[in-house]
Amino acid sequence: MPLADYDQNKMQYVCVLHIIHNMQHKRSRPKADSVNFRVDPDLKLAFTAAADADHRPAAQVLREFMRVYVTRREQRAFESEARRQSLIIAAAAADPYSDEAAVMQDLEAALDAQDGVEWR
Repeated sequence: MPLADYDQNKMQYVCVLHIIHNMQHKRSRPKADSVNFRVDPDLKLAFTAAADADHRPAAQVLREFMRVYVTRREQRAFESEARRQSLIIAAAAADPYSDEAAVMQDLEAALDAQDGVEWR
């Protein structure tokens, strides 16, 4: 193999390794972050005692609380947006000549056609 070809292949290999290395670092994120906050000493003592009684680290319980809080908040936001959109569609369906009214009539007819299904 001529020296020029060897240098070119080596350079391509180094470039590929550099690209892979950069891609891995861009995708990685810290495993964990810290949160510091003040809490009433009596509450901290009661919380720590409760976590100890459940044989769970207090940090694990707090992480679970945080996940539940975020999930509930996302669910409330979803429900609120669904309710908002439903009200808009219901208002549009009030016009008997609207597309929404036609869709509602089709749905009602399909549900009425099902035997033994009470939907109203």
